[in-house]
Amino acid sequence: MDQVLFMLKTIPEYAALVQSLNRGEAAAVTGVGQINRSHMIAGITQDVKKPLIILVQDDMAAHRMQEELKCFLQTEVPILPGRDLALYDAAVVSHAWEQKRLRQLYALGRGDVGIQIMSWESACLRTLPPAVLSRATLTLEVGKEYSIDTLTAALVAAGYSRCAMVEGAGQFAVRGGILDVFSPAHEKPVRAEFFGDELDTMGFFDPGTQRRDENITSCVLLPVSETLPHCHTDGLEGLCRDLHNLIVRQKRHKNVNEPLIATLSKDLDKYKNSVNNPASDRYMSLIYPDFACALDYVPRDAVWVLCDHASLQRAARTRTEELGIQLDSMLQAGLVAGELCDYALQWEDFCARLRGKTLAYFDAFGGSAYPDECPPRTQLPVTAKQLPGYGGSMDTAVSDLTHYQKMEFGSLVLCGTRHRAELLQQMLREKGLSCFLCIPLTTLPKPGQILLAEGSLPFGMEYPLSKLAVLTEGQLISKGTPRRKPKKSGATNRQKLNSFTDLSPGDLVVHENYGIGRFMAMEQIKVDGAVKDYLKIAYQGSDTLFVPATQLDLVSKYIGGGGEDSSVRLNKIGSDAWQKTKAKARKAAKNMAGELIQLYAQRKRQPGYAFAADAPWQKEFEENFPYPETDDQLRCIADIKHDMESPTPMDRLLCGDVGFGKTEVALRAVMKCVMDGKQAAILVPTTVLAQQHYQTAISRFRGFPVNIDVLSRFRTPKQQAKTLQDIRSGNVDVIIGTHKLLQKSVQFKDLGLLIVDEEQRFGVSHKERLKEISKGVDVLTLSATPIPRTLNMALSGIRDMSTIEEPPSDRYPVQTFVTEYNTAIIDDAIRREVERGGQVYYLHNRTETIDQCAGALRRRIPGLNVAVAHGQMTEDALGDVMQAMAEGEIQVLVCTTIIETGLDIPNANTLIIENADRFGLSQLHQLRGRVGRSTRHAYAYFTFRPDKSLTEIAEKRLAAIRDFAEFGSGFKIAMRDLEIRGAGNLLGAEQSGHMMSVGYDMYLKLLDEAVLEERGEAPKAPDCTADLTVTANVDKDYVERGEERMDLYRRMAAIRSQVDADDLLDEIVDRYGEPPKGVLNLIDIALLRAQAREAGIKDIRQKGGNVLFVLTNLNFEAVSALCADPDYKARVVFLASAKEPTLQLKLASGVDSLKQSKIFVQRYRGLCG
Repeated sequence: MDQVLFMLKTIPEYAALVQSLNRGEAAAVTGVGQINRSHMIAGITQDVKKPLIILVQDDMAAHRMQEELKCFLQTEVPILPGRDLALYDAAVVSHAWEQKRLRQLYALGRGDVGIQIMSWESACLRTLPPAVLSRATLTLEVGKEYSIDTLTAALVAAGYSRCAMVEGAGQFAVRGGILDVFSPAHEKPVRAEFFGDELDTMGFFDPGTQRRDENITSCVLLPVSETLPHCHTDGLEGLCRDLHNLIVRQKRHKNVNEPLIATLSKDLDKYKNSVNNPASDRYMSLIYPDFACALDYVPRDAVWVLCDHASLQRAARTRTEELGIQLDSMLQAGLVAGELCDYALQWEDFCARLRGKTLAYFDAFGGSAYPDECPPRTQLPVTAKQLPGYGGSMDTAVSDLTHYQKMEFGSLVLCGTRHRAELLQQMLREKGLSCFLCIPLTTLPKPGQILLAEGSLPFGMEYPLSKLAVLTEGQLISKGTPRRKPKKSGATNRQKLNSFTDLSPGDLVVHENYGIGRFMAMEQIKVDGAVKDYLKIAYQGSDTLFVPATQLDLVSKYIGGGGEDSSVRLNKIGSDAWQKTKAKARKAAKNMAGELIQLYAQRKRQPGYAFAADAPWQKEFEENFPYPETDDQLRCIADIKHDMESPTPMDRLLCGDVGFGKTEVALRAVMKCVMDGKQAAILVPTTVLAQQHYQTAISRFRGFPVNIDVLSRFRTPKQQAKTLQDIRSGNVDVIIGTHKLLQKSVQFKDLGLLIVDEEQRFGVSHKERLKEISKGVDVLTLSATPIPRTLNMALSGIRDMSTIEEPPSDRYPVQTFVTEYNTAIIDDAIRREVERGGQVYYLHNRTETIDQCAGALRRRIPGLNVAVAHGQMTEDALGDVMQAMAEGEIQVLVCTTIIETGLDIPNANTLIIENADRFGLSQLHQLRGRVGRSTRHAYAYFTFRPDKSLTEIAEKRLAAIRDFAEFGSGFKIAMRDLEIRGAGNLLGAEQSGHMMSVGYDMYLKLLDEAVLEERGEAPKAPDCTADLTVTANVDKDYVERGEERMDLYRRMAAIRSQVDADDLLDEIVDRYGEPPKGVLNLIDIALLRAQAREAGIKDIRQKGGNVLFVLTNLNFEAVSALCADPDYKARVVFLASAKEPTLQLKLASGVDSLKQSKIFVQRYRGLCG
């Protein structure tokens, strides 16, 4: 794009502008369209060697500017985000947007930013002064000395929360000499290890695995929010004093505002007791008496670029009015004090601040009055035009170019890719126009010349006086440059075991041999002088089982269908009920495995069609995807293409959350199918989804010779008849439809690919018809509920599955509030969303009262367009409502959880949930994913009933929701619950019943065994148990939290090889420091069990001075050889009287039993060969 920027050198007004700015003057450019303005600004960044601040009217304009500058500069220019003031009483407010702002302000203040885009709102909003940000920011450097206590106090003052395990930005944890902290300045949390007071080593770690993955020598710890009560000039005490004086002043008023006094007193109590107050923004003026905003962070020599200053002035007035209305209602409710309401810079003050600064005004039209405080010294009218893109229409491009050639203009056409440029060249030559490919672009076109090059812009440009024109297709084909995420390391044994990280007393657990019990506690018991930890599990009646911590892999947390577990019955030790339940589940799993294997074999025998390798069109289609693909997407695409290119019919399941890019993967498969001259059909469960897929497909296939049609009840009978005729004759390449596609009247000319969206939502009769249609055809099934990786493993070889677990990189954070239900807050949230042209999801999960709820909203906010959606409506009625929502006709949709797996509506950006404490984290996570699907700020309000006496479970859940909303913690639990629901969907109702009866993890084990058996493979050897009299425990002084100790025991018990052991030991040293002897013994016992299992030993138990080894099968030769071995003569005895083949080893004195047992097992294993 350098040549496109060089084009500016031909415009005299641009040269004059650069000279003015270099002299530090103000200049005004008029007559430029949006794209010409961005073109000139991109040029200024290179020709004026000063920082550049671009001010635009709002967020939409900021993103447009960012997109256009990225085309010219090939780099992403940062936008300073705005934020919402937290003035309401809420239990928790998330700080993600605030933290993005702080990161930008810090970089701006340090002079690290060469070019910055700001909207009026983000520039004028009050924030902490630069000196305070500088004081509150800590820098850690390896080799320097810090007191951990001083650091802890500084982090608390900067708004950080102390916790046991760091999962989200704004948290920190201290374990001995190790500090974990997640600073908003970095993408990952930092682990700092101290030797005394000296910072010894430091590195980033992965919050998911808690493993360090990159060493660093320094890091920056930014504050967590913009309002920091501890940063008052006299600290928290000073704030309390000012607040007390404010209350005294308020009480002296003639008409005392009692609600305000109550609010101020309540907040004062919070500060006195050092309790976090999410509504601290109320006291910004007290904490920071001097007004500061983003302008205070801008370097003095910066060039200010004001885009369309009349619109900026309008935006400033509108913002002031909106803020005024919002603050008025809060003043009346007694939520803020009038004297503290100075939250934004006024337009006049802003102009006064710009006096004497270097300024560039860019306006489409001249004539509008410039501010008196900072008028331009030079006015530069430019003759420039913005041209519409030709949008893939070659005829438009040809007629424009013919015109420019006649006028002796030099024309440059940006075609996106080389392939498109070659196609256009061919077409232009056919039309008699001479043109040249210039890739890469090294020169500008001469008069009358047409050059075709790579690259794209959203609009074309024409500079008549320079006789130059730039044409573009108008689609931004430039690929986003993905931030390279470090590759995920291979699955550690954590992934297999994450069901245990959240086990707490009172939870249900499943023991492989004894069934379902309730976990009571972790107890340390001293046995024969050795300290060991045991898991205490209560069963029916007064039965209690103590399980050694070394055998924790026999125990798993009971997870049923994701609901509450109160209805599950405990087993009784000694009864055969558990064995019967297990046998039933095993039989069901075996039947299912048998059916699946048969089905799979049948499909394998059917002849299919082998698609050709990717054509050039395919590559171009994929390059047109405007976003960087995630690693998961690329893997799934590769899987699907591999299946399509093989002669066996594809039958693949693609799972991934809504918005994770399944549709893009599916459309690439469609393109591949169409390239081979075959038809593709996409079957969806609802009319509205059909419409949405249709619109997506139309925009993605624009510019390609692909005919797309839709078949649903929104089409007239005449249109439907024509579509059916086109499908028969092969005129339609891609057909998208509801179950109407399954009618007998639908006959394909040559169907090559069938895509089924949300298969579980089709009935039995539909599925039968599906089987008929899909004979010999490649089938791709899409599901929005994630399917667990573990289940995927269990079914691998029976069903091909691909999963997308990685969210797209540009997902924006959702501003989340956890608050008591308050109509003022809710109404304000709805009004603000509707005023900015957005839509609201209001979740009321009771069908009986949902209409009353909608009626109450209509009464409270007159003129509001409210609709209702719930599962008991007819499909047609529901379809109509959702269609109206998708088209933006409805402002507020009052609905049940029916929206969970619903539509993608980018314009709906506020979600309000009543009684959020009744939902599991997984549901809240999925519901919150309905908003925040565009670049606009999104809001989620999780409300609970005021003064409702919560049950213990609901209290726990609400605490979890708070952490989830503020830090994103508990995400793994949320995903786990979701996966269980996904498993239920995939396995069907009958299997889900069996899954409930034995618990998910147990069911997986049974299914695994059944699959191996059905495929004729040897079943896995039973795990070996070991109980030796050696100190084997994780000491409380070493790992404080019970949950973390439990997690370690669980993972140690699952060690199966030296690699696993080394991996876990590395992590333990990284997280907790040098391990004591008890921990090392635990790892050795786990390795001993793994080796014993391979040698056919199923139990190792110490009794006094002897160790008993129980064998799975008697290997007579190995036993005889061992008894004859001189080292073991008279020490090894085969116990003939035991129920199972057992060897007894007499221990030699002075050597611990663990070491002797390891040597014995290795010797026996060697003899077994």
